[in-house]
Amino acid sequence: MRTFALSKHTSPGAPDVAGFFDPRTFSVQYVVSDPATQQCAIIDPVLDFDEKSGATATHHADELLDYIHKQGLSVVWILDTHPHADHFSAAQYLQEKTGAPTAIGQNVTKVQALWKEIYHWPDMPADGRQWDTLFAEGDTFTIGELSARVLYSPGHTLASITYVVGDAAFVHDTLFQPDFGTARADFPGGDAKSLWDSIQQILTLPDTTRLFTGHDYMPDGREPQWESTVAEQRTSNPHLASVSEADYIALRHKRDSELPMPKLILHALQVNARGGRLPSPEANGKRYLKIPLDALEGAAWD
Repeated sequence: MRTFALSKHTSPGAPDVAGFFDPRTFSVQYVVSDPATQQCAIIDPVLDFDEKSGATATHHADELLDYIHKQGLSVVWILDTHPHADHFSAAQYLQEKTGAPTAIGQNVTKVQALWKEIYHWPDMPADGRQWDTLFAEGDTFTIGELSARVLYSPGHTLASITYVVGDAAFVHDTLFQPDFGTARADFPGGDAKSLWDSIQQILTLPDTTRLFTGHDYMPDGREPQWESTVAEQRTSNPHLASVSEADYIALRHKRDSELPMPKLILHALQVNARGGRLPSPEANGKRYLKIPLDALEGAAWD
């Protein structure tokens, strides 16, 4: 199975994008680098977790660090697109290893407010202080000499953002590959109309913009893929090509009503709503997850 691919820049001001696929969670991590300065950002890193044994590990995050070391890169940002529901974020671990600042969208505070109620965490700070930077729509930053900007892309979650770095856009869980469709909008705070609007904003980027997705589910057993273009999404994605807004919302509602929740959602959000921090050890030195029962009413069963 292909678990790594490098998308090289083809023009000045464009990044090299290394994608790392995690078959356990179908997630894609990215190292986005500036060819001119060798500075890079890590996007949506994965902390390994086995729900059957309760074991955590850093295999996938260490794979990123090994690549960064071999390529002679320096990390200047650790970026999450949203608080993930299907894997733990390795942002905190990677910050400890690299010293680079962490960032996410400013509306993560709304997600924190939702989930602190679900987990009954009255004392959990819900002001986003777990990250170094909270980005708003239109904010800009740099990776070496590369210009980057932020699009607010809600719908899948209240906090979802897209990072546009040169000719590359990291669209997290708005779009999947053109042969698969688009993301669900039924998590707490999700909304199909908002997701449609977010996708339409992304599709106003130039046709040749490289789009990098947060997951791939390998329809029909094909190899994992995570790169497409705006033009390919607009013309080939079955949820978008010749589909009206009303039809999309109806499709999304029907499809989402039939989807079971991700198996790690209740595990992952208590880590990811805190910037990738695992629960603090208790008196016996062990860490414990807290799984609320009957918290996600109406979710389909497997």
